[in-house]
Amino acid sequence: MAACRINSDSVEEINDPGAAPYGNFINYYTFNPPENRLSLIPATLLQDLGYSDGHQTILILDVGCNSGDLSVAFYRHLVQEPVCGGESDRFKVHLLGFDLDKALIQRAQQTNPLPSSISFIPLDITTDADRLQDYLNQHGCSRFHLCLCLAVTMWVHLNHGDSGLLQLLSRLASISQYLLLEAQPWKCYRSAARRLRKLGRSDFDHFKTLKIRGDIAEHARMHLERDCGMELMQSFGSTTWDRKLLLFRRR
Repeated sequence: MAACRINSDSVEEINDPGAAPYGNFINYYTFNPPENRLSLIPATLLQDLGYSDGHQTILILDVGCNSGDLSVAFYRHLVQEPVCGGESDRFKVHLLGFDLDKALIQRAQQTNPLPSSISFIPLDITTDADRLQDYLNQHGCSRFHLCLCLAVTMWVHLNHGDSGLLQLLSRLASISQYLLLEAQPWKCYRSAARRLRKLGRSDFDHFKTLKIRGDIAEHARMHLERDCGMELMQSFGSTTWDRKLLLFRRR
């Protein structure tokens, strides 16, 4: 997830996947390509969740979409392009991706190959979540059918503290029927802080005072199940970066 542009011209900052203080890496998918996640996710996921019969609109939300590469790849992974126009009327899938970095969103919009099905907007979910509700209202839905929150939690946690992390999870749970979560492990926190210091920047405001530590994915699961009315449905295993892909659903 990105909260501001990378302003430094430092080659090290651009190429180092732990240096950007808000996760807004301008070349993120060169060192973590979409296939790292998609190889673990079945192409039949929407059907497996029961979204295959009848005339309906399916809404997917991609939190912290960066330049949109994974959003597009994920959409194409799950949604087969119709052979004819008539088939598309039966099973419509729309994906909304957002990121705090306006430059990344502009790139996503300019390179979007499916503008009728995929949209990208600049948005800070910690302060402007009402726009997501507006999107739901426009489509006549109370929740997104599937929400992706992949490698976002750490950046919210480091920049907004324990309360920010829990509020993010609660907010996503409130607007999602299913939530696919990839939380960075604690070792990534230490690496991000170390690389930030290496660049001569101030440390993350909350890093030293965080009480939620250790197994972050387990802390997230406990909060979602205990306080958000969700339950862990399935684990798709771990990515090549040793991060669990966990699918939650509303009870």
